Amino acid sequence: MTSQSAATLRSRYVEQAASDLEENRRRQQELAQRMAVLKQEEALLADILNLAERYEGFADASRLPEQSKDEPATARTKRAGAGSAARRPASAKAAAAGGKAGAGAKGTSRRPLLGDLLTDLLRGYDEPRLAKELREELMEKHPDRHPTPQVVRNTLEALVAKGRIQRHKQQRSVMYTLVETGTGGSAD
Repeated sequence: MTSQSAATLRSRYVEQAASDLEENRRRQQELAQRMAVLKQEEALLADILNLAERYEGFADASRLPEQSKDEPATARTKRAGAGSAARRPASAKAAAAGGKAGAGAKGTSRRPLLGDLLTDLLRGYDEPRLAKELREELMEKHPDRHPTPQVVRNTLEALVAKGRIQRHKQQRSVMYTLVETGTGGSAD
């Protein structure tokens, strides 16, 4: 190999490396922009869940995924957004702080599922119960839970579909009892 061919080969490698480096940096910029958009979406979704929890008692904050680097994410989102978008991260940050405070008080344990709580309540009765009565008792025994009447009815119907409880209709009322697992299952 002559010195000129070695120089030509070297210059090709340098050009290729420079081109690859430029492409790498361009792709990094694209990914950084996509991350900024995703962080804004995350802040918006956290804000929506916070509002839903505040006004409807719907969202279960303990079921939300935790992010290990929460502070930098909200700070980056704040810088990336402008106008009304800049306000979203602040409320999302407050929502995340509120969610962490609630989760911290309970530790890392998960809250029991609504279906399990309703099943436990039905276990205490031999006679059928209305969904309204079960909801009231649930909120009395679990003041941190505020499911809407429709959520309770939907959960009870899901338990009926799974065969864990039975539905009884009396005139226009629908009542529920626990399925007897020890017996032949003939109730009603």
